[in-house]
Amino acid sequence: MTGRLNGKVALVTGGSSGIGLAAAKRFAVEGATVYITGRKPEALDAAVAAIGGNVTAVRADSSVVADLDKLYAKIREKSGKLDIVFANAGIAAFVPLSAITEEHYDSIVDTNLKGVVFTVKQAVPLLSDGASIILTSSTAGYKGMEAFSVYSATKAAIRQLARSWILDLKARKVRVNVVSPGMVDTPAIDALAGDPNAAVGMKAHVASQIPLGRIAEPDDVAAAVLFLASDDAAYINGIELPVDGGAGQI
Repeated sequence: MTGRLNGKVALVTGGSSGIGLAAAKRFAVEGATVYITGRKPEALDAAVAAIGGNVTAVRADSSVVADLDKLYAKIREKSGKLDIVFANAGIAAFVPLSAITEEHYDSIVDTNLKGVVFTVKQAVPLLSDGASIILTSSTAGYKGMEAFSVYSATKAAIRQLARSWILDLKARKVRVNVVSPGMVDTPAIDALAGDPNAAVGMKAHVASQIPLGRIAEPDDVAAAVLFLASDDAAYINGIELPVDGGAGQI
């Protein structure tokens, strides 16, 4: 522990598992007061126990503005400010073009795009000057992937949000950066594959295409998020940081 986030207040949406949980752990270890959100109370309880430190879990769906209003009311009451927002909540599903339904489109766009927009928009009144916002995109946002078009489109849009928001927030010197993981070994990836055998095969195939020879662990991405959240990245603004083992470079 180096205390890089001592005195900071951080929010991690989708903080009950995967990348969000790993980032929340790192924030707490570095001294931040941490708020996490998720949809499942039992998962949030388990996450609080795993994170330790000064952490508060709030059941909230990022795509529901009323839930965000309650979340920020709690943060305002307990902490009075936000220094770090990691807008990380997201969902994915493989659906080919011929099978896209309105329900599929709405569920992906509502969580991955609307949820990010309103998570950040509603946070602005609480942000301290010089705050750090990190958005989770994906290498799928700039690479074509079969049966992944709606998800990929939402992740491409995240990149453009950051470019615009650094201008909207420039008067307060708020930084907005994007982290773009490749495949990460999380429960969400297992669910995406559909069954354990398919998940093993999918991970092995993807790993074979990565120069480092493996897919990412959640903490690989969390380390990059911590860097962007900290004062070590005080002059880094508007970037997209791939965390993909080099896969996007070949």
